[in-house]
Amino acid sequence: MQATIGFRVKSGWAAAVLLAGPTAMPRVSAHRVVELSDPAVPASRQPYHAGRGVGQTDPATLQRLTAGVHRFAAQSIGEWVHSCRAAGYLLGGAGVVVGSEMDPERILNPHIRAHAAEGRLFRNVVEDGTRSCGLTCTTFVERDLFAHAAAILGRSEASLKRDLAQLGRTPDRPWRQEQKAAATAAWVLL
Repeated sequence: MQATIGFRVKSGWAAAVLLAGPTAMPRVSAHRVVELSDPAVPASRQPYHAGRGVGQTDPATLQRLTAGVHRFAAQSIGEWVHSCRAAGYLLGGAGVVVGSEMDPERILNPHIRAHAAEGRLFRNVVEDGTRSCGLTCTTFVERDLFAHAAAILGRSEASLKRDLAQLGRTPDRPWRQEQKAAATAAWVLL
């Protein structure tokens, strides 16, 4: 069965949604949290921070933490993609939703720059991870996502959001904004 994967990237993790079925009204086949940082190394969740409100300035520590994020994320994404394929899905690509495309180097405030650098790091590891699994990867900025998706899918934003609210709702698993954004990216690519 044809399917696509969507990710909503956060700091240290991503909401991942597997969407399959007809483009007119697909179904959520699976969704989960994909860890991008190693839970055994808590500092890897925010590697550009040395503490609350303090940027990481030690290059060796930063190198160690970001290298660990790259390894851990590649493994986590690879396992998710493998499990989708093992379940019989033919994956047509991955959509990655991010909060911003701001270049961290253009931000003067060191604390905000650290957050932006982490956003860039986790975005890159998801993009790299999906590509290393042989998937094409398309990245969307969340603030533009729903208008873009509505135009591509030929429906109003209100209709799209209403359908998304129902798409993954079940009594036993959460269906929050992160999952809806990941599902939207996957739907556009389906």
